[in-house]
Amino acid sequence: MRSFLLAFQFLTILPFGRGVAVCDEEIARSSGYFVIVGLVQGIALVGADYVAGMVFHPDLVTALVLLVLVLSNGGFHLDGLADTFDALAVKSTGDEETDRQKRLTIMKGSTSGPIGVTAIIFGLGLEYLALKNISNLSFFQYYAVLLLLPVFPKWVMVVSMFHGKPARKDGLGSIFVAGTGTRELAVSTSLLVLQLVLVRFLFVRFVPDGYEIFCAVLMGLLYVFALWWNRFLDRKTGGLTGDSVGALGEVSEILFLFMVILWSRLSI
Repeated sequence: MRSFLLAFQFLTILPFGRGVAVCDEEIARSSGYFVIVGLVQGIALVGADYVAGMVFHPDLVTALVLLVLVLSNGGFHLDGLADTFDALAVKSTGDEETDRQKRLTIMKGSTSGPIGVTAIIFGLGLEYLALKNISNLSFFQYYAVLLLLPVFPKWVMVVSMFHGKPARKDGLGSIFVAGTGTRELAVSTSLLVLQLVLVRFLFVRFVPDGYEIFCAVLMGLLYVFALWWNRFLDRKTGGLTGDSVGALGEVSEILFLFMVILWSRLSI
C-alpha cells in the first residue's frame, strides 16, 4: 500500500505519502503502480471535459483539459522535457565524456534555456491540436483517449527504467532506474492490460472493430520507442535521469495521440 501511495506522491501534486520515511526499494517498487496513477488522472480529464463542456466553447474545453493534465502532474514532466532538450542542444566538443558531463550539468540546473522553452511550447501545441482532432471522433473514442492518455506514457516510463541504466549515481531518478526490475514491469504491464480489458467489456457496445489489434500494436510501438530512447540517451548522457524519464512521458503522450489519429484514418 505504501508503494502505491508513493506512486501518487512522485507523479502528481496529491499529498499521499509525504513526510513518511521510505527506503530506496519502496521508492522503486512504486513504479509498478504508475499506470494506476495515470488512470486516476485520466478520470480527472474525462470529468474536466464533461463539466467544462457544459459551459465553455469546445476550443476552450480542450485547453482546460490539457491544463488539468499539466497541473495534476505538477509540471514535473514538462520541466524534464525542457531540461532534456536543453541538454541535447549542447554542441559537441569532440570529447564524448566532456559532452556528457556538460549535458548532465545543464539537466541539473534550475533554469530553462530557449530550446527547452521551445520544446514545451511545441509539445503543448501538438497535444492541443491532436486532442482537437480526436474530439471529432466518436463520443466513446474521444473519452477513451482522455482516459488512457496519462496511462500509456506511465507504462512507457516503466519500460524505459527497466531496460535503462542511471546516468548518475545519486538522485531520485537513479533510484527508479536502478531499482525498477522484472516485478515492477510485470505489475505495470498487467495493470495496463487489465485497464484495457475493462474498457473493452464495460463499453462493449461502443468499442470499435480492431480495438484489441490497435492496443497490441500501440504497446509494441511504444515499447520499441522506449528502447530507442534509452539507446539514444546512452550516447548523449550516459544513461537516464529523472528529467529524461519525465521527458519520455511527455513525448509518449504526443506519440499516443498521433497513433490514435493515424489509426482512425487507416480504419476509415
